[in-house]
Amino acid sequence: MFNKRLGIDLGTANSLVYLAGEGVVLNEPTVVAVAQDDNHIVAVGTEAKEMLGRTPGNIVATRPLRDGVIADYLITEALLRYFIQKVCGKSWFFKPEVMICVPAGVTQVERRAVIDATMAAGARIAYLIEEPLAAAIGAKIPIAQASGNMIVDIGGGSTEVAVISLGGIVVNKSTRIAGNKIDEAIAHYMKKKYNLIIGERSAEDVKIGIGTAVNIAKESKMEVRGRDAASGLPRMIEITSKEINEAIMPVLVQIVGVVKEVLEATPPELGADIIDKGIVMAGGTSLLRNMDTLMTKLTGVPCHIAADPLLCVVKGTGVALENIELYKRSISGK
Repeated sequence: MFNKRLGIDLGTANSLVYLAGEGVVLNEPTVVAVAQDDNHIVAVGTEAKEMLGRTPGNIVATRPLRDGVIADYLITEALLRYFIQKVCGKSWFFKPEVMICVPAGVTQVERRAVIDATMAAGARIAYLIEEPLAAAIGAKIPIAQASGNMIVDIGGGSTEVAVISLGGIVVNKSTRIAGNKIDEAIAHYMKKKYNLIIGERSAEDVKIGIGTAVNIAKESKMEVRGRDAASGLPRMIEITSKEINEAIMPVLVQIVGVVKEVLEATPPELGADIIDKGIVMAGGTSLLRNMDTLMTKLTGVPCHIAADPLLCVVKGTGVALENIELYKRSISGK
């Protein structure tokens, strides 16, 4: 078959590509390095992420998506073209069908921007699916049934909370508080408590290394390198998981607050279904240690993490593309 079909999860932190019939074939950071003098794209994906915070003055490594939506149209188009060509080759005769997932709260203008960027990047047809639906399909939740299911997708740039029934979203709320804000909270804590300035990559490493949503008896420690805010010289300190929990707790409470708001707005019948089945969590930030425990503790509703939370959205996008007739109510396109 010459006409390939791609499902793309354009995340704020990482982008994944699903090739129909094969599965997930690409997983790279959503970063583009651009030469400022002539707007030439120097590197994309993994290669560009290595440059974050390390580029010479004339090259800027940026994330073209902020908080889950397009912040820079031309760079997003270049990123999509890179992904499409990497998976499909450069043939302009056999353009692929592409389905992209977008946050549930995006405006018509933002939807249009994603479709236009996808078509300009070399797609034959572009479809959009809302992220909570894609995450639910990827988590193997039977979304078509007349029964309430709750999905909480905590990514890098946005958190999507939705109650799904009969193949559609009944109640949803998006917030721009997610993994990035946790990284920012860690960097802010380091500067405030230790006068140490660290970059976003170092903050993310700390989160992955010793971050926890609920303090555990056995404390873990980690060395962090950065720049002393007073002297400007490099310095290294040792921090504990308890300190990181203290740093990130306000952000986590805000995320759980959004989940509570959606639960409060859910019709009683669907609410009863959710208490029976529990909340399903997806997205990279759901892998933060004990995040499910914190969610259960603060909402009073059982909570579990989907299998493969990092791949839920892209797998769901791919499955929807492979079964387009089945999911056509959940899809918009051009």
